[in-house]
Amino acid sequence: MTLIKSMTGYGRAVETVNGREFTVELRSVNNRYLDCNVKLPRSLSFAEDAVKQAVKAAVSRGKVDVFISVKTEEADDTAISLNEKTLEGYLAAMRRMVSEFGVKDDISVSALSRLPEVFSVERKEVDEQQLLEDLMGVVTKALEGYDAMRCTEGAALDADLRSRGNTILELVSQVEQGNGQTVIDYRARLEAKLKEVLANTNIDESRILTEAAIFADKVAVDEETVRLRSHLQQMNTMLSGGGAVGRKLDFLLQEMNREANTIGSKCTDVKLARIVVDIKAELEKIREQTQNIE
Repeated sequence: MTLIKSMTGYGRAVETVNGREFTVELRSVNNRYLDCNVKLPRSLSFAEDAVKQAVKAAVSRGKVDVFISVKTEEADDTAISLNEKTLEGYLAAMRRMVSEFGVKDDISVSALSRLPEVFSVERKEVDEQQLLEDLMGVVTKALEGYDAMRCTEGAALDADLRSRGNTILELVSQVEQGNGQTVIDYRARLEAKLKEVLANTNIDESRILTEAAIFADKVAVDEETVRLRSHLQQMNTMLSGGGAVGRKLDFLLQEMNREANTIGSKCTDVKLARIVVDIKAELEKIREQTQNIE
């Protein structure tokens, strides 16, 4: 079963490969589209596009920040050698200073090592392809942890949306039941009013039926409640299908709100109006949660 995923998540992986310790961290927040920002040291700048492509393959929406650092074992990465000719030149010049100018002979290794170009430091040529493979292995592990966290949060969102959907269905049932009673109450009030006005005059029963039918048509919410139920079922189907359904749910919520507003405009009973307010409140909570879904 494919689960929905949250757009917020965090993942981290640290691993030493071929003498280099890589640290990869990913964190993300909500965003309308995928926005991936990679921060890495200059020595790994060539890997930026590969990292972005890996994120793109795993993430559909969200603002994703990737932080990469690397520590290299110097002994494996550099070679230090003594420039003997340069050192001999320094020593010869220093000995002349001692013999010809009477300068105190305090020549030491520490003093000589600080002189320019006594040592040569050479960095080994880097195999960028191997370095990229090493890095991407750690990136993959960080993405796995990041994805696991998003799935966990997605499962919580799924449960919350389904629960709120069930609450709305219960409220819709109350509206449907109350709406039928509203028509019955209206007819009773109309009949009582006509009896009061007409006193002993015979009441035209057909007129009462006609007026009640007109009123029932005005306040009928059957079409709206049927569509709202259908939208809620569609929401559950999307959740079961999983994947990147955040945008689709957002559009579906707009349709649900439209039906709720229409129901509210037709409800003349105060109690029903309050129930519709509860429906809208639940829809708003669902809307807030869908903003977190990929």
